[in-house]
Amino acid sequence: MRIFEHIVFDLDGTLVDSRRDLTAAVNHVLRSFGMPELPLETVCQYIGEGARVLVQRALGPAQQARLDEGLRLFLAYYGAHLLDDTRPYDGIPEALAALAERGVVLSVLTNKPVAMSRAILDGLGLLSRFVAVAGGDSLPARKPDPGGVDYLLATTHTSRERTLLVGDSLIDMKTANAARVAFCGVAWGLRRADLVAARVERMIDRPKQLVPMVELGRA
Repeated sequence: MRIFEHIVFDLDGTLVDSRRDLTAAVNHVLRSFGMPELPLETVCQYIGEGARVLVQRALGPAQQARLDEGLRLFLAYYGAHLLDDTRPYDGIPEALAALAERGVVLSVLTNKPVAMSRAILDGLGLLSRFVAVAGGDSLPARKPDPGGVDYLLATTHTSRERTLLVGDSLIDMKTANAARVAFCGVAWGLRRADLVAARVERMIDRPKQLVPMVELGRA
């Protein structure tokens, strides 16, 4: 008997490495406004709470009057360049296949707009692995609000006690805590240092460790 029957995955920094495409879209906005571009490392620190927050942080306090126009420019550019450089992390396709073979229910919960999220997963050949995908515009509130997990539990008819949320950030950890589901951090994402500092109970270094995590509750 498996410990977990349902895995809820974060998207950016967990399933896919989208850093370069997100950075390109942010810098498109900044160039459009005659502002200096930001390095990838800086943009990575702004990712995780949805497109509006990403653009807001990139513009900085002095440029907030341009936020709505900046968000429009960002979404238009990013929507046309979703898969320029975005790829699954090494081992993710194989791990998803192994989990599916074991009958584990898989879903995605992200703060990225749902249409973009599904387009990325579809373009990378991963969408069929997931029973449900919830994005930042799917529900009234986004992560770390627990509503997304509640929605996925209801959609998949799985139990809270046997659900594991897998993510790369403290936002994901807070979401799991708020939803009263188990959490597993990933070391390959954007926020490894934050998770280490938070001393998360479960942490994996490679996607293939998800199989023993599901079966035994540990890697």
